[in-house]
Formats: sequence, C-alpha cells, structure tokens
Amino acid sequence: MKPTRRLWAVASLAAFLAGVAVVTARPLLLGGAGLVGSWIVARQYRFYRTLEETVDALAVEQSAARAGVRTGETVPVTLSARLAAPSPLAVAIEGGLPTAAAADDSLSLSLDPTTSATTRTVDVTWPTAGHHRFDEPTVTATDGFLRETVSLGTAPTVTVEPRGPRTIHVGEGGDRITMAYGEHEAGRLGSGIEPAELREYMPGDTADRIDWKATARLATPHVREYEAETDRRTLLVVDHRASLATGRPDETELDYLREVALATAASAHRLGDPVGLRTVGDEGITFRLDPTTTPVAYDRIRRRLLDLEPTTDPSAAGGIGRKSRRRRTPPLRSSGFTAADARAKRIGLGDDDDRFAATLRPFYAAREGYRERIESDPLYGAVRRAHSGNTEGLWTILFTDDSRPSELRETVKLARGNGNSVLVLLAPTVLYEPDGLADVEDAYDRYVEFEDLRRDLARMSRVTALEVGPQDRLSTVLSDGRARPRGERA
Repeated sequence: MKPTRRLWAVASLAAFLAGVAVVTARPLLLGGAGLVGSWIVARQYRFYRTLEETVDALAVEQSAARAGVRTGETVPVTLSARLAAPSPLAVAIEGGLPTAAAADDSLSLSLDPTTSATTRTVDVTWPTAGHHRFDEPTVTATDGFLRETVSLGTAPTVTVEPRGPRTIHVGEGGDRITMAYGEHEAGRLGSGIEPAELREYMPGDTADRIDWKATARLATPHVREYEAETDRRTLLVVDHRASLATGRPDETELDYLREVALATAASAHRLGDPVGLRTVGDEGITFRLDPTTTPVAYDRIRRRLLDLEPTTDPSAAGGIGRKSRRRRTPPLRSSGFTAADARAKRIGLGDDDDRFAATLRPFYAAREGYRERIESDPLYGAVRRAHSGNTEGLWTILFTDDSRPSELRETVKLARGNGNSVLVLLAPTVLYEPDGLADVEDAYDRYVEFEDLRRDLARMSRVTALEVGPQDRLSTVLSDGRARPRGERA
C-alpha cells in the first residue's frame, strides 16, 4: 500500500499536533495526534480488507480478435473488467500490450464506485513477426488516501507471421508429398558406397574387390559390386510472367513457387550438386546462370529468386502484343510459296489441282503456325536455349502455373529429350484468385481441370508433375468436392 498526498497531509497534521503538544506541554494536543494516528491505522486496515474483496471479485480479460495475424495488420484488442457488485474503491486498469505492438489509443479503463462492468476496444498494429505474449493487466485501486497496484487478468498470445506463403502444399491431387532430394544413382555399377549385387570371382578382378566375409561364408571367392553415384546437374526454370502475379499481396503464385525454388536450390547446394537458374518474363529470359557448384553462384541464385517480381505483359498494357512480335516464316518466293507449301510439296501435296492436296494443305499450314507460335513463347524458348548444348544428365525443374497448357506440354516434351528427367511444379490458378473460392463448386470443377493437366504431364516418361499452393484453400476446395454426391462431381 502506498499513501496518497491526502494521507500524507493527515499524517503531517498528526506529527504537527504531536510536536506542538511536546513544546507547549499540552497533553490534549498529544491526544489529538494519537486519534489522528489511530484513524490512519484504521484506514489502512479497512483499505486492505476492501482491496482483498475487490481483487477476489474482479475479473479482467484482454483478448485479440485473432490469435494469428500477419506483419503490419491491425487487429482489435479488447480489455474488459467485471465486478459482482460495485466496489467502494476506484479501480483503474491498464492493458498489458506487448512491446512490439502499436495501439492507436490507450488500452485502459476504469471502474468508479457506481460501476460494476466496463469494456474498451482499441485497434492494435503488429509490425514485428514472432510470438508476442501480453503482460497481465495492471489494476490500481484507491480510496483517496491509499493506493495499491496488482497484476490481474488473462495474458493471451498473438502469433505474428511474416508476409508471404504460410502452409505450402506440394503434392499430387491434394495428397501432400515430401520432395526427396538425396543421393542420385547413376544407373550403372561401379565404385560407390551402396552395395548392389554379389557375384562369383572372375579372372581379371583385382584382389581388393573380393568380399572376404562372403567368400568365407560361401566357400568360394566372391566380389561385391557397388552402385555408382553421381552428381545431378539441376536447372531451375522459374516463370515470373504477369500471370504469376495472381493472388493476394505476398501470397501470389510467384511467392509460393519462389519458396519451393529456394528450398530446392538450397538442398542441391547442400548435396554439392551443380545448380543453375533461368528466369523467364513476358519478354523472354531475364536471368541466366548455367549449373555450377560454386558458393558465389548459389548466392547469386538465391538473391535473384528473392528479388524476383512478376513482369508486365506488353499486350495487356496496351503496347505491342506478343503476337505482333512473333517471328514469321518469310516467303520462299515472291509468289507466296510458304514453308507449309514446301513441306506439303516434299510429301507430294504440291499440286494445286489435286483435290486431295487441297484438302490436306490447311492442316499443314495450321501445324506450321502452331509450331511457330509455341517456339516464340518465352518459357519454351528459354528451355530450348538451355538444352541447345550438351544436356545429358540435366534435371530440369519448371516452376509455372496452368494458364498456358499448350506451351507447357511442348516445353516439357522438349526438356525430357535426350533421356533427361523433368519435374514440373504447377500453381493451380483457382487456388490463388482472391475470389476464387466464392463459388466452391465452381472452384472444385476448375481444380479437376487442373488435375487433368497435371496427370497428363505426369503420364509422360521421366516426368513428375506436382501442384504447389496454399494448403488451407486446397483443403476447402477438396472437402467440398468430396462431399458432393458422385453424380454431381465434375
């Protein structure tokens, strides 16, 4: 208990009377000083009992509207106090906001002797990521002469997560998988550490290859073969065209794909595998680094991925569209003899008077136009350039979305050439659109279309296709689709 100025004034009066009584030798004044002192002691006892009853009956709660927020978000925080009955004491309560929180106003309230309950809500901003625990509210009670402060009430915790993807799902058809990135078998026998097979000793085998334990067990010389191991050259191809900007701030398709790309590059670097990077914008390749194992190169890849932003589609911005910039096959002759005509003539369809040739000619022209269009697409062009040299043993990992299925199929076919493997990490657009889940049934049907595309890619030899997206939104779509009657599913 701490005395207030009023009590100090009363105590000073008692001391003054006692002093005067001693100086003037008047016992009556000394008795008055004793009465004032007794009143002070009684006041203290009464305050202590009232304070004890008030604290026992007081319920103080502080709570945030959400226990999980993002950095920079503003969330209402409420402080409330309740008494079973009004207390003769005046009670002031101060909320225990964490140091990292910033409130628009003071989180405090008061209960006067005529009030038994009150509530106050203020907006609180959370600029710093982490787990922030509230302090217990501070309760100050006074009767005008004495004052006491105690800590009382709830102390919740608010988790502030940094901006960006939260729970990232990587899997197949809603089933989450772990992207294993371990030792890579070379597909042949040789030196290594993994036992592959045991065979009998043959002339020409050196003595150091004999497995003496197996020889003793089998009574004849045997040689242990080991699985040869090799590094895997990895090329990350990250699409950051305008369509990859789909999504809420800091939760776009590119944000999720970036996190997976960073994890993949870090794992390859940790295992000592050569890793390279191509980033592709609407105008073409924006960054190029061939696979290497140097730490400097890995740092460049990491910085580039962290700085990556979606580019602007010129055709969407009112500039020169992509179609108008595409290369056209020049006429072979001034008479309009095109490459499609040359192809048709080579297989015997060059006679304009031939009805059969006239029927098939449009199909060859359409095929030539399709090939020309695909070859001019940025993602296909980037992979074609990366695979123009010696690409044996190159593992290509594509990070893109499902907005261009034709280009994606042709790109995957190109990347898996020469016996190479391809991993496709696809962002389903429907999971990122801010209003994409407004109609959950429609969202499920669109996800089924995406799944058909992913499975088509996965059916190709040496191709693995996985989906990348927010776990919570995918769970919402799948739970609705699986709950629908079988006849209503897409």
